[in-house]
Amino acid sequence: MSEFLLQARELTKDFPVSGNRRVHAVSGVSLEIRDGETLGLVGESGCGKSTLGRLLLRLIHPTSGEVLFRGQSITGMSEKAFHPLRRQMQLVFQDPYASLDPRMSVRDLIAEPIINWRLCDGREAVTQKVVELLEAVGLQEEFLYRYPHQFSGGQRQRIGIARAIAVDPAFIVCDEPVSALDVSVQNQILNLLKALKSSRGLTYLFISHDLSVVRYLSDRICVMFLGKVCEIGPTEAVYRHPRHPYTRFLLDAVPLPDPSLRGKELRLLEGEPPSPTNPPPGCCFHTRCPHAQPRCAREAPPLRDIGEAQVACHFAEGL
Repeated sequence: MSEFLLQARELTKDFPVSGNRRVHAVSGVSLEIRDGETLGLVGESGCGKSTLGRLLLRLIHPTSGEVLFRGQSITGMSEKAFHPLRRQMQLVFQDPYASLDPRMSVRDLIAEPIINWRLCDGREAVTQKVVELLEAVGLQEEFLYRYPHQFSGGQRQRIGIARAIAVDPAFIVCDEPVSALDVSVQNQILNLLKALKSSRGLTYLFISHDLSVVRYLSDRICVMFLGKVCEIGPTEAVYRHPRHPYTRFLLDAVPLPDPSLRGKELRLLEGEPPSPTNPPPGCCFHTRCPHAQPRCAREAPPLRDIGEAQVACHFAEGL
């Protein structure tokens, strides 16, 4: 796990809106994902998690910065040159009800990428490959010619996962793949993803707003706020000793399973979230941070090594 499969360097993505305003969805994000690891990406809704995932997959192009896959920059690459790498990078969508074409059978949904990449010769070989993929995600051959509306949410997500692994990718972005599912089904899908990672040597970017889910699946955690990385480090180190004030608030908001602790007073973030069309100067979190100093409003803190993690906070050592 020493080799970097994927790297982002100062990635920025702005979206134009009405007038001359722009939404600053991702602002100067740099990170690395090691071959064979799961990097959990967490943060509140609208912080830029999904946009970052799509930038890494080159589904959208950055305003500035670059993405490297196995050390090769893919940002300025032509579509023809990038085409062989597309197979290596796949996506599992958040909504299993919207991500599957209702007019296509399960066989055709999973067979489509196999046929497009010419991985099997002949209809029978393709069908047999689809059956193997269904079995890999815990579904039976009898489902082959059924349609998405005939399945539960968990079963649909299994079909989406089977489609993602059909071309034997190296890297998969899982964009909140369990947020639309019941809790009991979430656990089944997480165990499936874990098993597939082990058996197929996959690397994941796992996007979620649920910190307990991320802790279960991830080797490292990256915390985002308003398009920027606040903290990134080994999962247990971040949970055991969060350094950034925003990370601490996120962890404080996780429900406690012990009834005796439920009366504990929660620390809540004060104030309104800053607008991504008009982000504050300096540290993006300083308008809501209880530890903010005048310096925070003037200077944007760089990511720097503190303990086992990297933290973007001027005063993280003293917190």
